Amino acid sequence: MSRHRPSGVDLRTRVGSVGLANPVATASGTAGHGVELADFVDLASLGAVVVKSLSVDPWPGNPAPRVHATTAGMLNSVGLQGPGVAAWLAEDLPALLAADATVVASIWGRTVEEYAAAAAALAGCPPQVVAVEVNLSCPNLDGGSHLFAHDPTAAAEVVAACVVAAGRPCWAKLSPNTDRLVEVAGAVADSGAEAVTLVNTLLGLVLDTETRRPVLGGGGGGLSGPAIHPVAIRAVHTVHAALPELPIVGVGGIASGGDAVEFLLAGASAVQVGTATFADPRAVQRVLTELGSWCADHGVATVTELIGGAHG
Repeated sequence: MSRHRPSGVDLRTRVGSVGLANPVATASGTAGHGVELADFVDLASLGAVVVKSLSVDPWPGNPAPRVHATTAGMLNSVGLQGPGVAAWLAEDLPALLAADATVVASIWGRTVEEYAAAAAALAGCPPQVVAVEVNLSCPNLDGGSHLFAHDPTAAAEVVAACVVAAGRPCWAKLSPNTDRLVEVAGAVADSGAEAVTLVNTLLGLVLDTETRRPVLGGGGGGLSGPAIHPVAIRAVHTVHAALPELPIVGVGGIASGGDAVEFLLAGASAVQVGTATFADPRAVQRVLTELGSWCADHGVATVTELIGGAHG
């Protein structure tokens, strides 16, 4: 039996209509566009590999420097650099399929039309691409001046267009930088999103005290890692309490199996491991192993028993 499925523990879960072998996936933007982690992680053993967000056309991203370590995490302003959907389909997806990975393709755009075009370009993907994650909430484009995830109407419009174009389940990745999170989550669900991914990074800024200028080339950036973990847990807990039928994928500062359990108890059906990968490229597999061990040690026979367990 696989070391990632301890005896007696059923790690299978569902995110809407998508069945996953286990609830642990990579987080978009932290594991590359393809098989970059394959030397360290058995990609086939993961619930899913969520690739770095793709636009319909190539995009150069923000000027360097793009990342900066913080006390309890990382600030990044990569700016959604990517090869575009067509190049990804030709150059990266074949290796993921050869690795027997379950794939979630993340997309972004600056307009509803760009999102729809990216989704449409993925419509012919093989079934191993089980879902499209619609990134409505990256703060690293145009300084975070316009985030679709801060406006329920705009977010719903994007999701509705992607659902029609993608030909497969869509998940909406939302922002913690708004007091309208529940409203936005409800709006995207009403527009056809099968799940929401909670949360993207927090808006942040680091200044160089010598130059008196921002450290990152793009100015501000997105804060990730352990520092945002309680924020992400609160977001998942709040949305699950308000919309208990809406599946949630939890992300934010996960570095251990216990962290994953916390997200499941808050209401997530699956989780994504991101920033921890930069310090330890084996992190996502370790989290999966620790989650299985935690369940076995606590007499949890089916991981889905944990979902929403913190709610009365």
